[in-house]
Amino acid sequence: MKGFFSLIFSCVLLIGSNSCSNAGQLKFYPANDPQIRYTGRIDFSNPLHPRFWQPGVYIEWQFEGSDCEMIINDEVLWGNSHNYLEIVVDGKARRIQTKSRTDTIQIAKGLPAGKHLVMISKNTEAGIGYLELTGVRCEKLVALPPAPTRKIEFIGNSITCGMGSDQSEVACDKGVWYDQHNAYLSYGAITARTLNAQYHLSAVSGIGLMHSCCNMKVIMPQVFDKVNMREDTIAWDFKRYQPDVVTVCLGQNDGIQDSLLFCNNYITFLERLRQYYPAATIVCLNSPMGDEKLTIAMKKYLTAITEKMQKTDKKIHAFFYSRQYNSGCSWHPSLEEHRQIAEELTAFVKKLMKW
Repeated sequence: MKGFFSLIFSCVLLIGSNSCSNAGQLKFYPANDPQIRYTGRIDFSNPLHPRFWQPGVYIEWQFEGSDCEMIINDEVLWGNSHNYLEIVVDGKARRIQTKSRTDTIQIAKGLPAGKHLVMISKNTEAGIGYLELTGVRCEKLVALPPAPTRKIEFIGNSITCGMGSDQSEVACDKGVWYDQHNAYLSYGAITARTLNAQYHLSAVSGIGLMHSCCNMKVIMPQVFDKVNMREDTIAWDFKRYQPDVVTVCLGQNDGIQDSLLFCNNYITFLERLRQYYPAATIVCLNSPMGDEKLTIAMKKYLTAITEKMQKTDKKIHAFFYSRQYNSGCSWHPSLEEHRQIAEELTAFVKKLMKW
């Protein structure tokens, strides 16, 4: 009887739990276990609760056994915002949303004996609040395969976040503004995985180079050096991640600006990127959802910018998409279009880098 009540008590502690049937059989590994790997801008000031805001931040571990679960905290920003995540086990992905401030989420159950590779990815962006990993429960954590040596960073706005792309559960005209976010299936994430590279998505919906939309108080040059790029707080240590390739996809929210002013501001931002990343190849992208007028203007701007920069820096390039991609929510690219955007960008980067 005492054991029965102990089990009930354990289950009660797992707030928001999806499963507690195997809790007594699984070993708890805290978030700072060395066999758990983090990729993205993460605040490790509390190593037992690493906190992350940015879309596309991903965490990996490998376990031996049949069952696994994780405990994760959600900020629940504004009291009602719940982040979406992608859970990938042995290459099979599924989409979930947190339900409370602390969720115990079943990662795997009843898998065949052996090793299983897990990746979880934050599908929503900083504007929906942070997540914190508390730890994982499994029979045994084992060493991960080595991380890819190639590294890419994708700088951008809502397109790079994967906003408005995923209608698999909530249609465009239903739910709330972030219900269709899918950073895991965004063009940047797909491009990186295709090229066998690590990736960061340094992106915020609505942000611009000079002018942000939607009453935002920050612009990209102001927050690029932050862990939480929605707010101008918590400095990021660029030594933690030195990409081989950096893509910059800004301008959609700026709109058509005075060409001299925009180009000068863009060049200043590129010069700053070069200070952070002395060896990186930088690729300037036009907006894949831009209308005809903006596309013509951005091609003009970026051509002039890269021609000027290449006089002293041969590792700065421009790439222009072949068409407009805007069949998702609020004229953003859909999931299928993100795949097509990634296909175009992958071919360019592969040739450029000889990968």
